[in-house]
Amino acid sequence: MDPAIATTAPPAFLSEVVALVAACAFVAYVCHRFGIMPIVSFLLTGALVGPHALRLVRDEALIEAAAELGVILLLFMIGIEFSLAKLARIKRIIFLGGGLQVGLVVALVTGLLALFGVDWRTGVFTGFLVALSSTAIVMKLLMDAGDVSSQEGQAALGILIFQDLAVVAMVLLIPILGGTGVSGWGIVLALGKAAGIVALVLLVARRIMPRVLEAVARTCSQEIFLLSVVGICLGTAFLTSLAGVSLSLGAFLAGLIVSESRFSQMAFGEILPLQILFSATFFVSVGLLLDLSFLVQYPLLVLTVIAAVLAIKFLTTGIGLRVLGYGTGAAACTGLALAQVGEFSFVLERAGRALGLHPAGFEAGGPEAFIGATVTLMIATPFLYRMGESLRRRGAPRRDELVVTEPEQAKRAARPDLRDHVIIAGFGEVGRRLAPVLEDQQIPYVIGTLSPEGAREAERGELQVQRGNYTRQHELTLLGLRAARLLVVADDDFETTRRVVSAARALNPDLPVFARTRLTAEVHDLKEAGADEVVSDEEESLVRLLTRVLEINQIDDEEIRRHQATLRSTSGPVRPREVDMERGVAITMNARFALTEAERQSSCSHTDETNGVSPSAPGCEECLKTGDRWVHLRICMTCGHVGCCDSSPNRHATKHHRATEHPIVKSLEPGDRWAWCYVDQRLL
Repeated sequence: MDPAIATTAPPAFLSEVVALVAACAFVAYVCHRFGIMPIVSFLLTGALVGPHALRLVRDEALIEAAAELGVILLLFMIGIEFSLAKLARIKRIIFLGGGLQVGLVVALVTGLLALFGVDWRTGVFTGFLVALSSTAIVMKLLMDAGDVSSQEGQAALGILIFQDLAVVAMVLLIPILGGTGVSGWGIVLALGKAAGIVALVLLVARRIMPRVLEAVARTCSQEIFLLSVVGICLGTAFLTSLAGVSLSLGAFLAGLIVSESRFSQMAFGEILPLQILFSATFFVSVGLLLDLSFLVQYPLLVLTVIAAVLAIKFLTTGIGLRVLGYGTGAAACTGLALAQVGEFSFVLERAGRALGLHPAGFEAGGPEAFIGATVTLMIATPFLYRMGESLRRRGAPRRDELVVTEPEQAKRAARPDLRDHVIIAGFGEVGRRLAPVLEDQQIPYVIGTLSPEGAREAERGELQVQRGNYTRQHELTLLGLRAARLLVVADDDFETTRRVVSAARALNPDLPVFARTRLTAEVHDLKEAGADEVVSDEEESLVRLLTRVLEINQIDDEEIRRHQATLRSTSGPVRPREVDMERGVAITMNARFALTEAERQSSCSHTDETNGVSPSAPGCEECLKTGDRWVHLRICMTCGHVGCCDSSPNRHATKHHRATEHPIVKSLEPGDRWAWCYVDQRLL
């Protein structure tokens, strides 16, 4: 063969990759037309193209490597959404609920098999296999349904975290069950090392990682930020795996690290496209294991295993959650969601097989029946979850157990709902001039920016801002694109502007999109991308853009002319307004503050420690002494101390609480009607 021709031949694996991706897209499309969830379509694709059917994919090692990466990225994103504070609030679910579920499954399976004369070691091994659920599938379902923070989502996540922790002990115990010697000291040492790694990860999350991500984000480089986030994800998963902790738990911990930074949603949006691709590969890899011919030959055996697993998992999960005080509907919903066998059980099964351990003691047909039942249950999980949701809806209404922190709650209370608003994508010169005008006209808006400095500048001016890469559909969704009145793309870079316009048009075809660019020659390209109106710097873009934004918000002509004149007479960019101390004097010095009757009747146990108070100063007491400025003001309801909020650089209100242990503060911001208990961590 001609060497020149040989060098152009495609890589050997490419044909399998093409077949896999094409089959995934086709099967997913067909399933979508019939209302079948994407996870099911990916599992079916694996069964269809795998070695037991069409044999289009034979390099299973390649698929398994990509699948492992998919699990890592999925759990990493779950960790980003959850955060350490939320995790601490479900520690009882993790250790009590998860411990009960795993312990009951192992005990029940061992006891049932003992009735049929199966050795206890084999019974315990089989119990290990059945006890684990699929973290990847369950969390993907919860994420897609937006139920990660729901009551059922928290219960499922807590139990799954305990199962991942239990895997460490299971791996160490299997050699003992198989008859090979492993010292008790070796087990204690391995568990201690795993606990140490987890503690180190959590320490890094609190102390180091927020500063690292802040430094990376300042580069405003998508490439550097993405590489850094992926490095954190894979590096943490790798380090925890060295201590015997599963990769999936390591990836979840990596997500918790990133969640402690204010750039967590930006990281989520950057990782999302990769996660979708590799997670699909994971579900396909599970489908590859399914031997359809075995199901046809031994349907009764497989159905018996499926029924047994369903009954055991549903019963034990339900008992564990009922002990924790969950209602019947929530316990049933979570029980059905966790009623499958997990992907890590395949690893345990192979490890046990090498030592002569087989599921239920069946050497011939046992592994095949176990795999067939497991994959079938995974395929059925979305339908079981929907069934559980129906049961839950018939019971008590859902209630979320998570309570967010004071800064988060205050931000929610102060921020307007993202509906019928203007989105400003980019906080350059145009964004800086446009936002104060919208503020002045009381037009609801939100700013999207990739720049940490720009975000901080907007926050200092009390402007509504969202950090993140607004060229991504995820960030545009967070900015409320589907419910917005108008999108103004005010970025200084033409390529970025074009990507934002295209992404926005795909998400909301009916939304008016205005854009600006530097050159008249670029106007046509932006209109081709989907912009309704485009102005260039060569055509007095800012005045024209502002005029159209005010017109679409139905501002009268006189006000429009006033703002036009202001812009034309301004020599430099209009900066966000700073806090007006004189306004603070007028607000605080002539008033007396007390908790309302409704606040006193709340379930907080510290309201009797409050009084009717007068402000100690016309602004933040400490900031006034040093000449600093603040963002928002809080008043202590015990002594009247006025301090700045946690969004301010000095956080004097919180520091006052720590010094005096006075429990409750009240917001002094115009329009705010809330108080906050530091001790109970709740709004009143």
